[in-house]
Amino acid sequence: MRQDQDAILVLDFGSQYTQLIARCIRELGVYCEIFPYDADPETIREFSARGIILSGSHASTYESPDMRVTDVVLESGVPLLGICYGMQTLVHQLGGKVENTELREYGHAELHIVAESALTGTSGRSMAVWMSHADRVTALPKGFVVVGETSSCPYAIVADEQRRYFGVQFHPEVTHSSEGQGILSRFAHDICGCGNTWVPASIAETLTESVRIAVGTERVVLALSGGVDSSVLALLLHQAIGNQLTCIFVDTGLLRMNEGDQIMETFSEQMGLDLVRINAADTFFSALKGIADPEHKRKVIGNLFIELFEDEARKIPDAGWLAQGTIYPDVIESAGNRHGKAKVIKSHHNVGGLPADMNLKLLEPLRDLFKDEVRKIGRQMGLPESLIGRHPFPGPGLGVRILGEVRPEFAELLRQADAIYLEELIGNNLYDEISQAFAVFLPVRSVGVVGDNRSYEYVIALRAVETVDFMTANWKHIPHDILGRISNRIINEVPGISRVTYDISGKPPATIEWE
Repeated sequence: MRQDQDAILVLDFGSQYTQLIARCIRELGVYCEIFPYDADPETIREFSARGIILSGSHASTYESPDMRVTDVVLESGVPLLGICYGMQTLVHQLGGKVENTELREYGHAELHIVAESALTGTSGRSMAVWMSHADRVTALPKGFVVVGETSSCPYAIVADEQRRYFGVQFHPEVTHSSEGQGILSRFAHDICGCGNTWVPASIAETLTESVRIAVGTERVVLALSGGVDSSVLALLLHQAIGNQLTCIFVDTGLLRMNEGDQIMETFSEQMGLDLVRINAADTFFSALKGIADPEHKRKVIGNLFIELFEDEARKIPDAGWLAQGTIYPDVIESAGNRHGKAKVIKSHHNVGGLPADMNLKLLEPLRDLFKDEVRKIGRQMGLPESLIGRHPFPGPGLGVRILGEVRPEFAELLRQADAIYLEELIGNNLYDEISQAFAVFLPVRSVGVVGDNRSYEYVIALRAVETVDFMTANWKHIPHDILGRISNRIINEVPGISRVTYDISGKPPATIEWE
């Protein structure tokens, strides 16, 4: 996607936050790409980065000696910023020392700036940072000085100002690090000298042109769900290739209340897209019968979705491409990232459920973008805010919000409870303050009292989080009186539910979705 912009290169050693580093750099208006740490040296040279960031990792410098910064990076002459493992391997390779210690740091820490640096500015102040490490630097290479420290990490920020090498033993890319974005800005703008040319207009223009070149005269079929990602992609493709696009909406029976009809009205009737609806609820429920494992459910839903999609796509003359709204977070949590360096958290419908013998070529124009970038592009192209501002909804739908086996009656209970929950959030002007909110069906029965009768019915859990990047998240503090009204409405209006709970888990350690 790069044009003639200044650019930062991120070398990925396998951190779950690697894509988030790129997102933060792009948010600063600087183009950024991610290569694996062991990328071909010539590929690194040809990228001509103004600066290089070395990511964190689940690995250890002395247990994984092959995970090193390549010579081409050290010989490039551009500024380097090592983050966590990236800092450790840089220090280790330049002659410093890294050791495993019994005192680990995970979570919040207070960091003190003890020396002035181009990376942090003046000394004599403190900042909150997000730590995640077991190993730590215990001796610096020649030329390095300490810039910042915590109570248990004396080398929390280090710098060799002459060579423009910097290292931080925390994650500046997560929102929990109070001055993290400022540190990344100083690195990209002040130290590397990059301009601010990566903006929504240029992104949309680049994506549109890349689609035209890739597709040529062939037709594209899009799995349209009505969510933010597929909606933005639909308009992007429509603007890029016009009537070469056919959208197919597979109604799995796992959508929210009345969502299928709303999708048809919005995209077919109002926006004029060529949209085909497949009513397949019975097929999906039958295929999911008896399956409780979340990964198994995702695979079944994904494979069946594509099977039905392909059956319909075969009816479209000259169909050569399958378009999907896959974005960075999908890829991160399914395979660590597109290079497969990080540990798998869970698979995603868009990236984990495609059969090997799929007959259509895969087109994923949004694959390298984060949700905030997708929304910015949507606004740039003129999508209504009612679509742009929608909370994320997983590809497998309610299939991963019903814990355990997915049954039609469970889906109906969850649909009703979720609709009440979202209605109350919207009515109390809370929806737009929340990054993602949804109800979860728990397949356990709880004793209750309805009128004068004993009940033994199911449980609903409510989830609401605040986040900027969807890599870390805090649970939303909804006023108790509003939670009480939501609970009363669900129990009174949804026969079969006897208890409502509220999830107060952050990410990490929990994920945003329950499955």
